[in-house]
Amino acid sequence: MVADAEKKAKLTERAPEDDAYHLDKEFVLSVEKLQEVQDELDKVDDEESDKILEIEQECNEIRRPVYVKRNEIIKTIPDFWLTSLMSHPVLCDILSEEDQKIFKYLNSIDVVDFKDDKMLGYSVTFNFNGNPYFQDTKLTKTFTFIDGETTKITGTPIKWKEGTGLANGVTDEKNGRKRPHVDESFFSLFDSAIEHDEMVEIIKNDLWPNPLKQGNFLNSLFQEADEEEVDEEDSEDDEMENGDEEEDDDEEDS
Repeated sequence: MVADAEKKAKLTERAPEDDAYHLDKEFVLSVEKLQEVQDELDKVDDEESDKILEIEQECNEIRRPVYVKRNEIIKTIPDFWLTSLMSHPVLCDILSEEDQKIFKYLNSIDVVDFKDDKMLGYSVTFNFNGNPYFQDTKLTKTFTFIDGETTKITGTPIKWKEGTGLANGVTDEKNGRKRPHVDESFFSLFDSAIEHDEMVEIIKNDLWPNPLKQGNFLNSLFQEADEEEVDEEDSEDDEMENGDEEEDDDEEDS
């Protein structure tokens, strides 16, 4: 094979005549055999990666209808994704107050992995109900990889409604690009010039597989219930205290 022949040739070239660097024939042959064995291991590793990828794709196909079914159920739960996002230990610090207002209109999230020959990638789609912020009902961020390296990132250009949008339409021109003149919003990631993917990766790998667990959704509900119970108890205590005070006043008047 050409590649192996080149390796042997380079190895021979690296054996100068100088006694300090002299490599005897047996040593060279041993190293060449070692390289051949290592090549075999590399081939097995490549085959393993291909098989793992193939299995992952098959499992993704099996999961697909289950995810669709889950999304239909989630749509019946008010503010499910907003609560999940805000319950996540990282995402809760990323979403601004304006982001949270917009996410109240989010009805589903969809993650799709795809494979095309040697090209891999995934997309994360946010589906919204009609809202006062933008005309779009779907916002998608897509990442494409070749040999493990990110090669292409695309995002849905958001069609903001008049008077809304990043910085209410106020932007600064910098290096030929429009940038928001405010703290960065979650929705800035749909700008094709923004290539960071931390938030999308967290949603895809952490939140999406099990939002009840990773998003601490149930814990959040229990916490809200506990807070409501505490508020009710405080109200009852206040009423009792007010009642006792009224009784004391009546006794003093008599």
